[in-house]
Amino acid sequence: MEKTTRADINHYETLGISPDASQAQVKKAYRKLAKQFHPDSKGGGQDQAPTHEKIAQVNAAYEVLGDGAERRQYDAERRQKVEAAASDRSARAASAQQSAQQYVRQRRASEAATTTVEHWLRNVYNPTDRLIGKIIKPLKAEVRALSADPFDDELMAAFQAYLEVCRESLEKAQAKFKSMPNPPNVASGAANLYYCLNQLEDGIEEIERFTYTYDDSYLHTGQELFRISAGLRKEAKSEIKAVL
Repeated sequence: MEKTTRADINHYETLGISPDASQAQVKKAYRKLAKQFHPDSKGGGQDQAPTHEKIAQVNAAYEVLGDGAERRQYDAERRQKVEAAASDRSARAASAQQSAQQYVRQRRASEAATTTVEHWLRNVYNPTDRLIGKIIKPLKAEVRALSADPFDDELMAAFQAYLEVCRESLEKAQAKFKSMPNPPNVASGAANLYYCLNQLEDGIEEIERFTYTYDDSYLHTGQELFRISAGLRKEAKSEIKAVL
């Protein structure tokens, strides 16, 4: 419990005067109360008879305010207390404001993180994934169609047109993927998407070699790289979905 000091007691209020009162006004106020509270005083009714505590308060107030030096010291102590209280209020207000600002920053950071993930998914992941699908999904059907006669010029031209679409889609996917840094919480999924694009690039190059060498080993290697890409795409989708 905080100890009561002299500055906690309002002697001016006890004497019923302003803190700006002159010494003469202090003396006049004290005399008035001393007369009023004197045992022989008939100024008030029985129910208004002063208590010893009230008389003691008036005397204590005059002991301080009636002496110029004591009053100056008392006023200084009161100013110190008021300033300390004001400083304490300011500190509490500043602390409360700081806490509020920190809360706002945390909320904004959380909202920004959510917005960033949503923005990345909408503008990077989803279009990149669609372009990857445009490359991978038709491969089996295209290889099957070409296998009817790899030396048929029309069939080969159709297959090469598919590979050209793959190349264009891959370039768009790579550009889209690089257009914005991925949020930290989807880093693992984004890494698999990156590896998927790399495998597709190598796979397309291997299959393109087949189209002018007719060496089946290039086609088989390309198909295997596409298979690996499909697995990485699936892992990326699973990991990204897990953090949403």
